[in-house]
Amino acid sequence: MWKNKLATDNTDKNGYKNIRDYQRKSVADNKKKIKLKQLLTLKINGETHEVWTSTHKTLLEVLREDLYLTGTKHGCELGECGACSVLIDGEPVLACLILPVEVQGQEIQTIEGLAKNGVPHPLQTAFAEQGASQCGYCSPAMLMTAKALLEINSNPDSNTIREALSGTLCRCTGYAKIIEAVEQAAGELAVMRQNS
Repeated sequence: MWKNKLATDNTDKNGYKNIRDYQRKSVADNKKKIKLKQLLTLKINGETHEVWTSTHKTLLEVLREDLYLTGTKHGCELGECGACSVLIDGEPVLACLILPVEVQGQEIQTIEGLAKNGVPHPLQTAFAEQGASQCGYCSPAMLMTAKALLEINSNPDSNTIREALSGTLCRCTGYAKIIEAVEQAAGELAVMRQNS
């Protein structure tokens, strides 16, 4: 088509002189149609953040790369290890499997928002006291998942804790110290509720 058309009048019916002109126009048109970046408004740890980011990025990538909240960890990026767990409206969610556009207007809590006014959350204190963290890579996800559990069950038994944390893999500890830390924090939170 191009060869015959160009041989007669040097342009096709759309005004293209050669196939490269056509390809350039086609690429430019497609870039206009596809939003490569988007302005998002995310509520994270009680603060509103506006971020201009690529539409293909996961919540995990936006948290770490655009907002520099690096406590949430990259793990498998397949939703199997749980290292990227954050809370969305109080529920544990794997940040590697969700797009940030899906959670606009919802409360996102990361490990950076667990301590209040510089005071560690009882879970953080219990993890430190019990030696529940070794390398620490899974700790943010364990802490956030445990927080969600304690919000809905203030006195969980060890089986309930084990089940709640089962989606987050730890390659160091064997989980015993983690479960003990969550039990300790549950007790401390119960005392705090009674005293307030």
